[in-house]
Amino acid sequence: MGAPLFTFVFAYVTTPIFYVNAAPHIGHLYSMVLADTFHRYWKLRDMDSIFATGTDEHGLKIQQAAAKQGKTPQVLCEEVSGTFKDLANAGNVQYTDFIRTTEPRHKVAVQTLWTQLLDQGYIYKGHHEGWYSVSDEAFYAENQVVQGADPVTKEPCKVSMETGSRVEWNSEENYKFRLSTMAPLVQNWLRDNPGVIQPVERYNEVLASLSTPTSDLSVSRPAHRLGWGIPVPNDPSHTIYVWMDALTNYLTVTGYPQVDPRDPGYKGHWPAHTHLVGKDIIRFHSVYWPAFLMAAGLPLPKRILAHAHWTMDKAKMSKSRGNVADPYQFLQDLGQDGARFYLVRDGGMTNDADYSMEMALRRYKKELAGQLGNLLTRSTSPALNPTGTVPQALYVMEEGNGQEPKGLREKDRALYTSISQLPSQYEKHMEEGHAGKAVAAVFDMLSEANRHFSDHAPWKLKETPEQVVLRSHVVWWAMEACRTAGILLQPVMPERASRLLDLLSIPPSQRYWKDLGMGKGWRRDDGAPEGDQGLVTLPPSEVLFPSRKK
Repeated sequence: MGAPLFTFVFAYVTTPIFYVNAAPHIGHLYSMVLADTFHRYWKLRDMDSIFATGTDEHGLKIQQAAAKQGKTPQVLCEEVSGTFKDLANAGNVQYTDFIRTTEPRHKVAVQTLWTQLLDQGYIYKGHHEGWYSVSDEAFYAENQVVQGADPVTKEPCKVSMETGSRVEWNSEENYKFRLSTMAPLVQNWLRDNPGVIQPVERYNEVLASLSTPTSDLSVSRPAHRLGWGIPVPNDPSHTIYVWMDALTNYLTVTGYPQVDPRDPGYKGHWPAHTHLVGKDIIRFHSVYWPAFLMAAGLPLPKRILAHAHWTMDKAKMSKSRGNVADPYQFLQDLGQDGARFYLVRDGGMTNDADYSMEMALRRYKKELAGQLGNLLTRSTSPALNPTGTVPQALYVMEEGNGQEPKGLREKDRALYTSISQLPSQYEKHMEEGHAGKAVAAVFDMLSEANRHFSDHAPWKLKETPEQVVLRSHVVWWAMEACRTAGILLQPVMPERASRLLDLLSIPPSQRYWKDLGMGKGWRRDDGAPEGDQGLVTLPPSEVLFPSRKK
């Protein structure tokens, strides 16, 4: 299987922190589950991985939403932030840190970074004017806006080319970051590291956006207009702009500034291995954030992975259209792991994915219940495995010598190849940011395993000594396929995959990447020869994926 394509000891994956001006939706659940899948994958590989998600709680939209509801911004943030944490827990998202930008530790990190950039001359006070979007809380240059229509009222107006949000001309005094100075350095970094933004379509878009001169970036707002945020150090008349505030959360989680990656002998999780973001905020993460970090002399992230969005009936989900999927109902209808499986399996990376409960149930029935669950049930049932133990193959597997087992039957060759090659295929897909393709590869192997099982029709074999041995052989292949799938599906379906491995009597210590490979299953520590599985007893068989209907 070889070493990982990325060689590192510490892994750190992040979701974007979610804005608390509205309740969480299925797109938020997708981001959290996808990031959790990568986090669990690295833990499967026995790496020291941390995973951060959380909420972005400052900005004009929060201030306005709170005023509209007759609440203080802090009360609103407390309420809505809790719903994101609840959704993460409902989806079995195993974050190691839930960061909130209203926490004192984050204020310290943001003001420290600001002061460093100011002291080094990258932040200055100036006059700023341009096309401003209230919903994006961002200024846009002339070449970043077009004539369009207001997303809500539909009246003609200028809109952002990137987000489609309405913009209006605005002029004010604020602090600015020298993005014009840093943009060429970011451009060179991207050219030198073509895999740093995935998928490649997003990389090309960002690189193309840097081909024209870049204006300096407004990084504060007058406090009289925006009071809900972190004050500019030594100038309380200004509030730090939400994007510099929000992006710094990734550093806060690692202990910055008390733990500084620039210190000699630093051993920690920065830089992040993967910033997982939605495609609509790719510029903030792949231009502004690297520019801030470069200016501060901090290491840059290894990968920015931008996923696409979920639509319904090929249209963007919207409450006004009535095409919004309730994430809690979704989890209830499919079960926790069934929902996670569908999100990872069908979620879009390059192109938007169209949410369909019908398709989700079809995936559940055909792949989870039909391929994986059915193969497990048939191979462990008393009818085909009356002893309730793990049978032996006709030959001893010798993993690691680069050769197939001696006496490999031609009828077993296709399944042997499929199981043997799966870990490297899975690894390649995961480390290229395509978790859905990794899952698909597992089910390609299971499809071959089911074909192998059906072709041999063990239920038709007679009770002669030769056919009893052959039946045990066929059952062993099915169990080995299920064992391999169970190990590799743990990052996606942690609870059901764990139960599958329980039903195969695989101890927790043998459920890691190191345990993949023919002949590595059901190892014993009692001095018995390697590969002697005959005494491993299985628990009673059960239905792993019960029927589900909408």
